[in-house]
Amino acid sequence: MGFLLAIMAGSVLLMLPGARVDGGSVPWLTAFFTAVSAVCVTGLVIVDTGTYWSGFGQAVIMGLFQLGGFGMMTASTLLGLMVNRSLRLRTKLLTQVETHAIGLGDVVGVAKLVLVVTIGVELALAAWLAARLHLTYGLSWREAAWDGLFHSISSYNNAGFSTHADSLMRYAADQWVLWPVMVAAFVGGIGFPVLHDLRNKTFSPRRWSLHSKLTLATTAVLFVAGFIGLLLFEWNNARTMGPMPSAQKLLSAAFASVSARTVGFNSIDIGALTHESMALHYFLMFVGGGSASTAGGVKVGTIAILALLVIAEIRGRGDSEAFGRRVSRSAQRQAITVLVLGSALTTIGTLAILFVTEFPTDQVIFEVIAAFGSAGLSTGITADLPASGQLILAALMYAGRVGTITLAVSLAMGEHRTPYRYPEEHPIVG
Repeated sequence: MGFLLAIMAGSVLLMLPGARVDGGSVPWLTAFFTAVSAVCVTGLVIVDTGTYWSGFGQAVIMGLFQLGGFGMMTASTLLGLMVNRSLRLRTKLLTQVETHAIGLGDVVGVAKLVLVVTIGVELALAAWLAARLHLTYGLSWREAAWDGLFHSISSYNNAGFSTHADSLMRYAADQWVLWPVMVAAFVGGIGFPVLHDLRNKTFSPRRWSLHSKLTLATTAVLFVAGFIGLLLFEWNNARTMGPMPSAQKLLSAAFASVSARTVGFNSIDIGALTHESMALHYFLMFVGGGSASTAGGVKVGTIAILALLVIAEIRGRGDSEAFGRRVSRSAQRQAITVLVLGSALTTIGTLAILFVTEFPTDQVIFEVIAAFGSAGLSTGITADLPASGQLILAALMYAGRVGTITLAVSLAMGEHRTPYRYPEEHPIVG
């Protein structure tokens, strides 16, 4: 409900005459789609952010994806801390659901860490980008400061919104822009519980929680796999990395590997990717970032738990184990639920959009997974979709941000335990 209220408020603000550059009226669908994309920190757009929206409109969009990335419940907790200096038990319990705090006593620490890291990373990156844009690209200090702040908040919140029509393609050869953006996206996309663990136990990796270990290990594996895959598939592609020098190819592949799972910026033309790279992007966008982070997707922790489950089954082991710990049965069921519901939503969304459009299947699949995974990357067809197709993407963005497990829990709120269990039987599998 909090996200819905933010979307409605954002839509109203974006429909005001002052939100558009020329002062004209803004169609309701344009305002609504942009508000959904901003609150859900996705980054898909149907109009160019830099030329269509005024400074006021861009400020509204920036405020919406800051609010969406920061987390409704986390923001409420911080407000409660500032006003009352303490939390009621009910508030702590509710906040723990939103932040995925490791324990009830960690909620306040996680909330404070969210605030400190958010402000610190965003201001540092904004200052760096402003200086770089002014000194290297000749932008005025005012324009450089605004673009730096906008891209900084968008990077940390993994929102994917840019004031440039080509996203970050104009900076494809500038490592002093792309690497800081990648670092901010990583910090925002790794998840607050992991940051909380790293802060308290930086020099004691053995004391890290299983969640932190799985998230960091899986993130590293996905980054390397995406990096190598993109280099392999795009090295000789004349429309993307082909004409680039080797150093720039390495930079572009690294940036694309990070961006596909989290931030949604692009330094190469997404519409010109090879089919193999498109398929790799499907997987990376669907997985997304860490749990309780600003990133979307089914989350790396989900994939890690499922991988451990498969390994245990292949080895004939009754328990899924990693780093000297056993994964709980409830976590395994939740991971399976998230994967199944996420797959179902993307399949239904793809079929629905294919029914109302004539775009190629691979492009439609790309847009659907980008919407569900809050990736923000696009092959360029979003603006050309009919109203029904754009509304389907909006629904997918909302479902992906709220979380498939949250939807499942809300549907199961009326569940009650039965006083009996049926006899067990093992159906044939495979």
